[in-house]
Amino acid sequence: MAGRKRSGSDDETITATRALEPEDQTVLPAAGSTAVRPASGAPKAKSAGQSAGKRKSAVKAAGTSADKVPGRLAGTRRSAGKSPVPGANSASTDGTVLAFPEPPGRRRRRAAWITAGSALSVTALFFALWFFSPMLELKTVVVEGTTLLPREQAEAALEPLKGQTLPTISDADVEGLLKDRPEIEKIEVAAQPPSTLVVTVTERIPVAVLQDGDTHVLIDEEGRRLAVAADRAAVALPLIAGGSEAINASVFPSITAVLAALPPEVLGRLENASAQTLDSVELKLKSGQTVFWGSADANEAKARVLEALLKMEPSDPPVQVYDVSTPDRPVTR
Repeated sequence: MAGRKRSGSDDETITATRALEPEDQTVLPAAGSTAVRPASGAPKAKSAGQSAGKRKSAVKAAGTSADKVPGRLAGTRRSAGKSPVPGANSASTDGTVLAFPEPPGRRRRRAAWITAGSALSVTALFFALWFFSPMLELKTVVVEGTTLLPREQAEAALEPLKGQTLPTISDADVEGLLKDRPEIEKIEVAAQPPSTLVVTVTERIPVAVLQDGDTHVLIDEEGRRLAVAADRAAVALPLIAGGSEAINASVFPSITAVLAALPPEVLGRLENASAQTLDSVELKLKSGQTVFWGSADANEAKARVLEALLKMEPSDPPVQVYDVSTPDRPVTR
C-alpha cells in the first residue's frame, strides 16, 4: 500500500511538471485550421502579448513598404509568399500598348480626302476672285436688235449696272431695268470680258395702226401701244377704224389675230382692216381691192391662199374681191 501511494505521488509530480512546460504540449487545432506541432528542441513560445505586438509591427512594416512601391495604391499589400521577379513584365502594374501599322486603304482614303478638300478650296478661291475682280467691272453696255425702241434709251436704262462685275449681272437684273418698255418681248444677255455687256433685244411685232388725235400709234396683236408714228404714210401697216377706242371693241381680237397671221409682204399692202361681227373681217388693199376674210379661223391657211392670189397675173377685168373665207375653195370677183 505504501509503495502504491508513493508511486501515485510520483505520477502527480511528473504531471505537474509537464503542465509547466507548454513547449512540450501538443495543441489540437480548431476545426478548419492547420495543426502546428512544435519541433523537438524548439525554443519556448513567448507570451501572447509579445506575439501580438510583433504581428502588429510586421503589418505596419508591410504597409509602409507597399506605400513606397511606385504604381501601387497606398495601403495595398503584396501577396504573401510572392516576390517580383527582376526583369519580368507585370501586367497588373504597367500596360504595354502595341503600335500596329495603319492599313494602306485607310491611308489612301485620307490622302484622297485631303486632295479633294484642297481642290475645292482652290476652286472656291478662284471663283471668289473671278466674281469680284475689279478687272471684270462693267464699263460698256451695247444694245442690239432695237427698231421701235431707241437704242440710246435702252442703254440709259441699263446705266445702273455699271460698276458691277460681269459674273454678278444676271438676265433678271437686265430684265428688271427694261420691264417698263412695251416694245421688248424678250432679251438675251452676253458678257464680253473684260468690261462689256451685250444685250440683244427681241421686239414685239406691230400689226396695225390706231389713230389717236393727230398721232398714229403702233399696236401689236394684244393691243399694246408700242410706238408713235409721226407720219402715217411712213408706216406700212393697216389702220383699224374706230380710233383708240377700237381696242375695247369685241371684234378687235379677231381683227388683230387675222393681221398677225399675214406675212409682212401682204401686211404692207393693206390700207385698213375692219369687222362688223366676229365672222365678217374685211381687209382693204391700197389698190382698192377688198379681201373678205370671214372669221378668225384657219388663219394660216387663208393667209397662204391670199398670198398666192395676189401673186397671180392681173386679169381683165381686174379682180375687185378676194374671198378666202373658205380657204380650200377661194373665190375672186
